[in-house]
Amino acid sequence: MSRVGRIFWLAVTRVVLLAGFVGGTGALVGGAAFGWAMSALVVFAGFTYHAWKLSELSIWLSAAEPSSIHPSEVPEGLGVWGETLTQLYRVLRQQRASQESLSDALARFQQAASALPDGAVMLDHDLNLVWCNPTAERHWQISMERDRYQTITYFIRYPEFQPYLVSKNFVEPLTLRLSRADSIGALQEIVLVAQLVAFGDDQMLLLSRDVSERERLETMRRDFVANVSHELRTPLTVMSGFVETLRHAPSMTAAQTARALAHMETQATRMRRLVDDLLTLSQLEDTQNRLVESAIPILPLLREVVADATDLSAGRHTITLSGVDAILLGNREELFSALSNLVTNAVRYTQDGGEIRVETCEGDNGTLVMSVADNGEGIPAVHLPRLTERFYRVDRSRSREGGGTGLGLAIVKHVVLRHGAELKVESRQEADAHGSTFRIVFPASRRVVTEASDVRMAS
Repeated sequence: MSRVGRIFWLAVTRVVLLAGFVGGTGALVGGAAFGWAMSALVVFAGFTYHAWKLSELSIWLSAAEPSSIHPSEVPEGLGVWGETLTQLYRVLRQQRASQESLSDALARFQQAASALPDGAVMLDHDLNLVWCNPTAERHWQISMERDRYQTITYFIRYPEFQPYLVSKNFVEPLTLRLSRADSIGALQEIVLVAQLVAFGDDQMLLLSRDVSERERLETMRRDFVANVSHELRTPLTVMSGFVETLRHAPSMTAAQTARALAHMETQATRMRRLVDDLLTLSQLEDTQNRLVESAIPILPLLREVVADATDLSAGRHTITLSGVDAILLGNREELFSALSNLVTNAVRYTQDGGEIRVETCEGDNGTLVMSVADNGEGIPAVHLPRLTERFYRVDRSRSREGGGTGLGLAIVKHVVLRHGAELKVESRQEADAHGSTFRIVFPASRRVVTEASDVRMAS
């Protein structure tokens, strides 16, 4: 006999036994007719009770969503109904515990996936968006609220993606180069590596990784190798030419020989300066090279920098030094190199008769600000973010003519970082206001202010 049959006959047996007992008792008290009446009343009461409990259970089940049913809300009952509802209570309690366990596991999974540095988009068998983490929202510029259950091609509309999707060859990832506007409206290139991975029952996972920084570093590496090769090859070619000329032209006059030797010396100096700057950069980038600090009076250091710049200018510019005197905790040699590069650049890129101002002042919250300003042609805004890259030049021909190696601002950046400071660059190219200003902001923890002084130097 099935379980349903056993429960049915158990309920019938209980009603029949109860009706027989009540009817027999009634027959003894009031006669046979009264006994039959009492038995009928018991059967009717049993039928009514079962109908009532069935209605109550049906109404309870239809009044709430299955997912929101709580075990404590299960109706109570007697007899077979008590046993049945007790079993229903146990089932609901187990289901509730299982749901809570699955919800906790899903919540932990979503938290872990949300913390991933890579983007993850879960797609169903029709390639509709089911779920994605915040990184994927940034990569594809989508929103879970807006784009959920939309087909993947609705929000990824790049020409390279459609053939990749149709080919169904997902072994190799797809590289996408996208142009997007940053916070200030300037376009920047973003490189995403995307790959589809199948899982479960005809479901897909779209993984994406932003490799823009890696691509930028690889580009910088290639540019660095190419620029070093070029910077060394050019003077070596010139020197080799003069050496060849001196070897095969014994009839050269003394003046010609002197001129050739002067050119060779110039090129040798250029190579030595390049090698010196490369060694300086290597030392600054070496994590094992700890910063050796000492108390440095600022104005005497700046006087030396301005004196060297005055010699380089040879009277072609007006160079002034002014501001407050202070004692700065840092490495004197590195600070001299950074400040000298800034002032030397100002001399090289400011037209004859221009003005260069070197100033020190107190900044916000006790900081110390050193600035080098000129009234030269200025720097286009598009070049400002890349100025501190190695060998990056706004005007390559002018830089080489001025004797620059293209490493000066890279050295400045590393010195500034090693001292916990910040480099700020401003430039203007308007007809009535043009020039560039480089500011180094040192934190208050590195300075002790002394009495202010105002020194003016002109050349």
